[in-house]
Amino acid sequence: MYNVFCIWLFNSTLGYLGLVLYYCPMFLNFFDQQIYNNPLYDWLFSLGIVVISVISARLIYWFISIILRQYTKHTDTELDDLIIKRIDTPIALGVVLIGMRYALKLLTLPHILNSYVHRGFVLMATLTVTWLFSRIVRSLIEFYFRQSSEQTESKTDKQIMLVAKRASAVILWSIGAVVGLNNAGFDVGALIAGLGIGGLAVALAAQDTVKNIIGGLVVFFDKPFYIGDVIKIKEVEGTVVYTGIRSTRIRTGSGRLISIPNAQFTDNPIENITLEPAKRIVTYLSLPYETAADKIDEAILILKNIVEESPDVNHYDSIIYLEKFSPSSVDINFTYFIKKDSDIHSTQTDVNRTVIRKFQSAGIQFAYPTQTVIERK
Repeated sequence: MYNVFCIWLFNSTLGYLGLVLYYCPMFLNFFDQQIYNNPLYDWLFSLGIVVISVISARLIYWFISIILRQYTKHTDTELDDLIIKRIDTPIALGVVLIGMRYALKLLTLPHILNSYVHRGFVLMATLTVTWLFSRIVRSLIEFYFRQSSEQTESKTDKQIMLVAKRASAVILWSIGAVVGLNNAGFDVGALIAGLGIGGLAVALAAQDTVKNIIGGLVVFFDKPFYIGDVIKIKEVEGTVVYTGIRSTRIRTGSGRLISIPNAQFTDNPIENITLEPAKRIVTYLSLPYETAADKIDEAILILKNIVEESPDVNHYDSIIYLEKFSPSSVDINFTYFIKKDSDIHSTQTDVNRTVIRKFQSAGIQFAYPTQTVIERK
């Protein structure tokens, strides 16, 4: 039985070997066929290199974003964490570009197409390096201002950091674009000259943008407000959530986000509500003309006592006096100041409720609009 199996295995092996030898030239001829002046196996080999480069880039991205990030968490400084968090994507893109360039270099391409491929690779490689350096510089700026804010606790650090990061990005990308175009064989001088001629028309059309940039510099250096301050400009009142070169964003009390061009801050007064030492409340209490003089004096005394007894009111700044005679009432000016850290609405409610209760106890009535009609017979 064993001899029969050996004979069958030997015959089968010879048969499969014969099939391979028979069809092997056909497979070789299939891969030898020319596609755009390149054998099919060259195209497949180049495609394999591209696939390997993509997989390698993915592995490098995984290594940097997971392995190295876990390692840098145990270091004493935060700088390596910031840098590692931002360099993974540019490095992965660089690996893919290198793989694609090497894959295309193995193919025989027309001269003009090969020239365009080379220029495109040089430009993309330069922009990728620029992207990498831009992210590193932004990480350094963020690290520096974090260190500075921990030492000085200044509100301007966040604004300066945002402006510095944007300015560094503009400068680095401008340099990278010029260097990339120059190395790719483009005439950068002629391009800049053409932009200079067209820049005159653009400058005329961008006057408002220039005004907004100047306004942003004024806000940056003059510091009329900071991020987190409640301000009022024209009819807009809200909390500053973002300050940029061109515009400032304010979130109103209703939750809406309003973008205000920075040029508005150079042409209009800015009311910084956050910096006020206390919230001034002005109320006019109207008493009817029938109110006796001693009752008016008693009303003024009651208001003074209410202010003095309220823990959330600066009683020494209050202004209480009989101000004017209106058509149907005598008006008492009741002005007081709520302390900065107090709840304005609840304090104002408590004061008003106390005024009503004490006026009712003293028999002092409020006036309401009246009109006397005299008929002549």
